[in-house]
Amino acid sequence: MFVITADQIDSRNDRDRASEMIARLNADFGPAFLLPPDQTSGDEIQLLTADADAALNVVLALHRAGHWSIGLGIGDVRTPLPASTRQASGGAFVAARDAVNRSKRTEARFALEAAATAPPGDPTPAADEVEAIVTMLLLLRQRRTNEGWEAIELLRRGLPQVQIAAALGISTAAVSQRLKSAQWRVEEAVRPALVKLVQNLDRATTESERDA
Repeated sequence: MFVITADQIDSRNDRDRASEMIARLNADFGPAFLLPPDQTSGDEIQLLTADADAALNVVLALHRAGHWSIGLGIGDVRTPLPASTRQASGGAFVAARDAVNRSKRTEARFALEAAATAPPGDPTPAADEVEAIVTMLLLLRQRRTNEGWEAIELLRRGLPQVQIAAALGISTAAVSQRLKSAQWRVEEAVRPALVKLVQNLDRATTESERDA
């Protein structure tokens, strides 16, 4: 399973952003949560999901918001699940805590930890290898301009490039250039592969924990 713990950056000198972020995550990904986002301390968000795609999307959403150090923990969770995230426990929660603490020292403000290593001979990439690839995607997106995001968001709504051009008051060639500069196709190609890597890491981690 996947636990995401996010700690607000410089919360002492900023307003509380947790409630707003929780509402956004619930609106965008709510059905995928086993335990919904909870404000576990004054400036921290924590949630649980068994969906690798949702876990990656939440990491991307938190990172784009720009106000969070993000830890992704992978591992087992004690069942039956309690009523709220703050009452839950298990290896994935410990891993997420370690990850968010380490994330504050990384360039992308992101870290990934697994509760156990894969068994000998298992070809699954290690947690640090998966973290490195997620970090590359985060840094790619971080360099994206507002104009690039604007074009991408319209494309995600299903608009063809002709309509995007009309909406933005630019030419279709300019739309294509914005999408190219934003490396939209690169992101779209890598995301499914990343989801598979995260899924496989979850499987290997859970098997190792249960065999221990």
